[in-house]
Amino acid sequence: MKNAIKKAVFPVAGMGTRFLPATKANPKEMLPVVDKPLIQYAVEEALAAGIEVLVFITGSNKRAIEDHFDKAYELENELELRGKTETLKLIQNIIPPHVTCVHIRQAEALGLGHAVGRAKAVIGDEAFAVILADDLIDDQASGCLSQMVQIFREWQCSVLGVERIDPTETQSYGIVRSNSIGNNLGRVEEIVEKPKPEKAPSNLAVVGRYILTPKIFDKLDLVTPGAGGEIQLTDAIALLLKEQAVLSYEFSGKRYDCGSKLGYLIATVEQGLQHEELKEEFKAYLQGLILE
Repeated sequence: MKNAIKKAVFPVAGMGTRFLPATKANPKEMLPVVDKPLIQYAVEEALAAGIEVLVFITGSNKRAIEDHFDKAYELENELELRGKTETLKLIQNIIPPHVTCVHIRQAEALGLGHAVGRAKAVIGDEAFAVILADDLIDDQASGCLSQMVQIFREWQCSVLGVERIDPTETQSYGIVRSNSIGNNLGRVEEIVEKPKPEKAPSNLAVVGRYILTPKIFDKLDLVTPGAGGEIQLTDAIALLLKEQAVLSYEFSGKRYDCGSKLGYLIATVEQGLQHEELKEEFKAYLQGLILE
């Protein structure tokens, strides 16, 4: 197993039913937050952490994601002819030349565990990251995945990005019980998928950022389908715990749950207030709206 994390898996095959009809023909990961789609925020976080291979696990209606990270010859030619140099650079630099994009089709929506398992041939014997674009994490100092990569370098084991949630919301998350080892780190002793509040081992939720050792693929092969016939990544991590250390990390940064309409709207407003081009005018507009 290599020391550095160079590959990241992006499970993007979900149907996005909570955002219908907006996602009827457009992938939920392509919904814009100000002027960038959700998936680009996730990719930029990965690139900042040193990722060089981006593995997208896609579905039949996700061609727009592939196109977004591909070269757009006609658009680039048009921008060049019009002299829009800065805009041209903007779209040409979405993916650096040294970074490789791999697209793997998940023919059936059989759960997050199944999606991650589809990446096995590309990942090989390396530790790797998993990023869920629904969770937009804003940390301008370093980036959530960068923090986790540093922890992996030090500890050489799987790391789960976690956040404390309202105890009434445990049914929406994988929940861990950890023993603290300092610096926002804990050693995971138990992980449960979407437990009822009265049965949850804690209120520490896994929120869309993982670094996993390649041993996870062996465990995914052993997992049987759970509710809805899905292969749960949480169940595979529970098996991994019996053989390897798994750490939980309460990351620095603010998470926006863009899988919900309210979380998406909050992300749009708060990212708009940080946008260099728009923030002053947008702030003035919001203040005027409140005063009306």
